[in-house]
Amino acid sequence: MCGIIGYTGRRPAGPIVIEGLRRLEYRGYDSAGIALFDSDHELYVAKATGKLDNLDARVEGQLPPAVAGIGHTRWATHGAPTDGNAHPHLDPTGRVAVVHNGIVENFEALRRRFEAQGDRFISDTDTEVIAHLLAERLALGDDLAEAMRVTIPLLEGAQAIVAVSVDDPGRLVAARVGNAGGIVVGYGDGEHFVASDLAALLPHTRRVVFLDPGQIADVRLDGVSYLDAAGHALEKPIELQPFDPVAAVKGRYKHFMLKEIHEQPDVALDGVRGRYSTDPARIELPELAIDRTRLERIQRVVLVGMGTSMHSATVGRHYIERFARIPAEVDNAAEFRYREPVLDDRTLVISVAQSGETVDTLWAMEEARRAGCLQVAICNTPGSQATRVADATVFMRAGPEIAVASTKTMVGSMVALHALALHLGHLRGTLTPDQLSEQVTGALHIPSAIGDALLLEEAIEELAGRYAEYEDFLFLGRGLAYPMALEGALKLKEVSYIHAEGYAAGEMKHGPIALIDEHMPVVAVALDDDLHDKMRSNIEQVKARRGRVIALVTEGDTSLDGVADDVLALPRVLPALQPLVAVIPMQLLSYYIAVRRGADVDQPRNLAKTVTVE
Repeated sequence: MCGIIGYTGRRPAGPIVIEGLRRLEYRGYDSAGIALFDSDHELYVAKATGKLDNLDARVEGQLPPAVAGIGHTRWATHGAPTDGNAHPHLDPTGRVAVVHNGIVENFEALRRRFEAQGDRFISDTDTEVIAHLLAERLALGDDLAEAMRVTIPLLEGAQAIVAVSVDDPGRLVAARVGNAGGIVVGYGDGEHFVASDLAALLPHTRRVVFLDPGQIADVRLDGVSYLDAAGHALEKPIELQPFDPVAAVKGRYKHFMLKEIHEQPDVALDGVRGRYSTDPARIELPELAIDRTRLERIQRVVLVGMGTSMHSATVGRHYIERFARIPAEVDNAAEFRYREPVLDDRTLVISVAQSGETVDTLWAMEEARRAGCLQVAICNTPGSQATRVADATVFMRAGPEIAVASTKTMVGSMVALHALALHLGHLRGTLTPDQLSEQVTGALHIPSAIGDALLLEEAIEELAGRYAEYEDFLFLGRGLAYPMALEGALKLKEVSYIHAEGYAAGEMKHGPIALIDEHMPVVAVALDDDLHDKMRSNIEQVKARRGRVIALVTEGDTSLDGVADDVLALPRVLPALQPLVAVIPMQLLSYYIAVRRGADVDQPRNLAKTVTVE
């Protein structure tokens, strides 16, 4: 969730870049840095670990006059928070400076190639290889924009990149690779800006352009040009943003819920960064500062949560049993303490809580504390009560969620639970190196896969128009798809006020099948896994009773063509990670049905973001 700012113009660049970082500091506060260029092609770089005040103190009275500059505030991923790992990163000759938000999934292989050529690396980050790649192209005669265009296909994963070069000090080149990591270009009076967030630009301009995936912005003092991945020129209209703090945070989106749905590639990216590493495959959870022997003593896991958090916990139960081979169960936090649960010091209680202040979850944690249980919180809010009660916290890293209906925190919690389960499995020796490698590699691909799932938005909006008048829905799934059916039904209820039920598909014929007719649409999660044939059978049972079926399938699967009424094909991911892509179309369907019905999407009636009463 790193913050990026860049400027080129006639004003001194240094203060503008520092001010932009101040507005972006919420995106990362492990370190910050700037690179400034003057008209004599001289480069000035300053970095400091910790919050932006540390950088301010380091550069006070020393900022040179500069015509252009870039800055970065970092949430540490590859490499600890140190001055050396802070951005911007340079190539060995100091010709190119780069700031970056994303994960270069193949950076280790790229780094080995350069090291074999004798190049020296001074950081532990993945970002530094981008500077080397750009410098390599510049040495061959490419200009900076062409160097960027040729470089980005070499990078695996989703990225947002801004680069500058001493060869052309008034020029910024920005690229967005994949659906994670936004870039917005701002148009001023004789000056231009780039940033990762609109809020950083509004003090200077309301005229902006948002980069789409695969696009490059070539930003100069006298204008901005845009290229696609093939190098073809693009025409992008300038949008006028309202000068309104709330609208600024929403950016181009009509509602916070839609914005937060679209932020999920970044949430997944921030969830895996610094935790999942390849070559060799490993999981790093430094925040899980619990004695290893205590973790190894665990004989049982109980996961608790409410609403969306309980659905995430249900996915987590699968992960714990599948990867750590520990018996696990899920309980509604509001019911947990009233059933006199059997708990002891060999029980791990995992509490999933977006706010960390939900009263039912806190009471469940108190019950676990009295029994001497080891406790881990999966939480999105540093400093919340849940994080103070738990022995350790694995943060969702989702950033502020404004809409009452949770979307991105579900993705954040599922990624955190996946990492925790792999960590426990590694400690207990229940994962082979090949299994761990498969899961790590698959998780690093998830931000891009979620971005691909979001490309279904237009089709889902059209679908919503045809289904918005129905008053009852049924959501079906098996295995890991079952909690997604529960979540799909909950989202539709929350924001559209349509009655919806989520069921395990095998349970359908034990009662709910009596409700199915042409007035009861059924959303079936039928992705390509070991239970696919059974889901197809359930879908055929629905069709035999005149039910209308919307099927979520895996890309390339045509087995439900002509069976389901509507089919949405999702990107292929590992079966264990399918919930992270399956949840996207159900969120979008709920959102667009609610919009079509005129509901208050961001603040549904009778609901609150944090429930602090029983």
